[in-house]
Amino acid sequence: MNLDDLKYCPGTLAEGFHTYSPGCLRKLFNGKKVNHILQYDPPQLNAEVAEQFLENRKYISISGVQEKLSLILDKNILRLTKENEQGTYILKPIPRDLKNVELVPANEHLTMQIAKQVYGINVAENALIFFKNGLPAYITKRFDVRKTDEKWGKEDFASLAGKTKDNWGPNFKYEYSYEEIGLLIRKYVPAWRVEIEKYFSLVVFNFLFSNGDAHLKNFALLECSKGDYLLSPAYDLINTRLHVNDSDFALDKGLFSDNFKSAEYKKCDHPSKSDFFEFAKRIGVLEGRIEKLLAPFMAKQDFVQTLINRSFLDDPNKREYLLMYNTKRHFLTK
Repeated sequence: MNLDDLKYCPGTLAEGFHTYSPGCLRKLFNGKKVNHILQYDPPQLNAEVAEQFLENRKYISISGVQEKLSLILDKNILRLTKENEQGTYILKPIPRDLKNVELVPANEHLTMQIAKQVYGINVAENALIFFKNGLPAYITKRFDVRKTDEKWGKEDFASLAGKTKDNWGPNFKYEYSYEEIGLLIRKYVPAWRVEIEKYFSLVVFNFLFSNGDAHLKNFALLECSKGDYLLSPAYDLINTRLHVNDSDFALDKGLFSDNFKSAEYKKCDHPSKSDFFEFAKRIGVLEGRIEKLLAPFMAKQDFVQTLINRSFLDDPNKREYLLMYNTKRHFLTK
């Protein structure tokens, strides 16, 4: 894209900015004035940069299919980490082999911003950033690294469920239910009454915004300063249906360990309000709180459309994203 045409902050999508807004710089870059353009060409266009990117992948322990690179903020310049350096940012360039692949960074950025700004979900700080030729990438701040460069304890739910590729096969992170994740939260989190509501809201959000890749490794517990474990900030939120023809839920059992489906679910092949109400009760959300937690997701949120319009998706996919949101909200209100 033409980077001279920016009208919105590539972080918060606030109007009237040609680079990162002060609010974005404060939260994402500790107040340092960081450029929204990286010092690198895209690796596919520069052999020397490609070699640096290949080398960098050796130093990052984040798992997943999509390419991830480790960055560090050196004064006010973002650069690739070197051996024995602790990265504090993750860079996700445009991946491969998906429909509308060039829109993946903008899609993830938009979905994360909607989660944070519209629904108040605690998410990893994030933004779009651009290579020298204007190609976008997604950047996120690591929440598991302390100011001392030591790491907070972090365990994803594949680990908590005792599932690995070796003992469960290649689909290990999908063979579960969201109900069972909820029960693990109750088992391992002392303050589970508070955290279970956050988890419930995140599951509803993933349905509403067509995130069909919310698998076991995309939920985690994070150590806090008091030594207890809480639900980590949300990460990897994306509308997967813009890129693949997937189902409502990533986990093969869906919401329930016993494959429960309401009459409405069986009728239209999508979960309804009653399914999420039952799900909330099973994972331990107090019955008097369920309606209040569901209400923001069932109501039409005008700011969702505002953020979609300000996003870096192209116009056809902005319309498709909005249509999917309205369609899922319709199912949720049944």
